[in-house]
Parts: sequence; C-alpha cells; structure tokens
Amino acid sequence: MDPLSEVLSLLKPRSYITAGFDAGGAWALTLDDLAGRIKCYAVIKGTCWLSMQGSEPVQLQAGDCFVLPSGRTVRIGSDLGVEPKRASEVLDPNRSGEVVTYNGGGDVFLVGSRFEVNGRHAEVLLQTLPPLMQVETSGDRARLRGSIELMMEELRDARPGSSLVAQQLAHMMLVQALRLYLAEQSHSDIGWFAALADPQLSGPLNAIHANPAHPWTVQKLATQAGMSRSTFAERFRQRTGETPIAYLTRWRMMLACEKLTHGGDTLARIATSVGYESEHAFNTAFKRVMGVSPRRY
Repeated sequence: MDPLSEVLSLLKPRSYITAGFDAGGAWALTLDDLAGRIKCYAVIKGTCWLSMQGSEPVQLQAGDCFVLPSGRTVRIGSDLGVEPKRASEVLDPNRSGEVVTYNGGGDVFLVGSRFEVNGRHAEVLLQTLPPLMQVETSGDRARLRGSIELMMEELRDARPGSSLVAQQLAHMMLVQALRLYLAEQSHSDIGWFAALADPQLSGPLNAIHANPAHPWTVQKLATQAGMSRSTFAERFRQRTGETPIAYLTRWRMMLACEKLTHGGDTLARIATSVGYESEHAFNTAFKRVMGVSPRRY
C-alpha cells in the first residue's frame, strides 16, 4: 500500500457531515469544531477570506479547494473584520446532506465535508500534515471537479440515498485534493507529507511503506533516493523533522499498535511482521517509542 493510503487507513476518516453552505452579505465564522477532525471544502461561487493562527490570511476564490487537518482555530468569512459566530452553532451536524443558508445566502457557496478521524494515532498523524492545503479545481483537475459537481447534484436533488452518496464523494474529494497538493511540489512544509511531495524522498518513503519489515539502513534508503548517505540523511531530516531510522521505527510501532488492538497474532509474529528478529528487541523498541510495553498497550 502506498504511504498516503496507509496513513489514511490509520486515520480512518469518516464523513460526519457533508453539506453545502450558502452565505450572503457580511459574515464570519470561527471554525471551533476542528479538533480531531479534517475539513475539506471547495468554493463554488464568490470569494471569502480564511485566517489561521500563525499564518497570513488567505483569500479563497471560486474554484479553490482547501483541506484543514491540524485542529488549529480558523476564521472564515466575507471580511475578517466582521465579528464571527461559532460554526458549531451555525452548521448543525444533524443537517448533513443539506444546504445551509446563512445571512440570506447568494454571495458565497461552499460544498464539502467534515471528517471524524478515529485512529489511535490520529493526533500525531494530523500534526504532521500542513495546517492548510489549498489547491485549484480548474484546468485539468477533472477528477476533483467531477467529484465536487456530483456532490452538489446529490445535495441539490435530495434523491433516496443522496446523503450516503455525498459522503462517498466527499472521501474521493479529500483524497484527490491531497493528491493535487502533493503534485505541486512547491511547498516548504515539514513532515512526512512534505517528504512525500519531494521527488527525491518519495522513493525511500514508498519503499518503507511497501516493506516496513525489511532491514532498512540509511545507506539502503539513500540508494533508493539515488543520493549519498549523508546528503540523503540531512535532506530527510530537513523535510520530515526526524531521521530516516526514527521515521521507520515510529511507523513500525504504529503498525504494531494496529495489530495489537485489531488482530489475534502473538507478540512474536507481530515483532517479525514489523522487522524485529526477536520479541525482546521488539518489546524494547516499542516501550522506547510508545512509553509502555506491548502487553500493557
């Protein structure tokens, strides 16, 4: 499985509310419902501003798609000088599959979904993603644009099963937006996602995720990247914030956690499946990274 698919499988994103938002006049919302969640929305009509703690405000225009995975406080509105209301009071989760009209509507229209993430390592994984991922849906972005248009159709027509279909389309929209963001390769983000967007590091990352039990060394991974050992190690550290072996070990432990909680394998088999020759070596590494023994976990 490729790295993006694997990480999303650990996050287990579930579309909790998929809806349209039609706003008019002067308006602003504080998105206070982001902790432990991912928002993915597209601007269908009009423009609006988005501001986030620690970042410059961004103007979103029709055709923009944006993903918010970090849980930081975000404000969105027609004018950032407008006193905001809390999104949790305006966007009723019980109205999934509908279009919410706010302040009369007519000026800005957004469509998208909020995803609950249920994986045990959700907080750690979300913190490694860029706080804002913005892509355009115009031009040759036909797949993303197609998912958005189909979602709008389901929300508009409200046919039997529309809510479920819209949720499935929301998952496609999320993955396609992440793909496009990765393909742009012009970001200065730090984390595994940034490394995946780096053409010189994507090969080693794919190798790790394809075969995490392999006895990887920095030299072997450098060979995958076509770089010298020292150059690769430094570039990996700069892009991810950790060493290649630290990343490999942490990923192995996350996979082991899934096996410990959702499978019936013995510790010895789990140890072998994530690259350890003995149960003792696995126990030592697991306790160092996770803070508890595998059995206690």
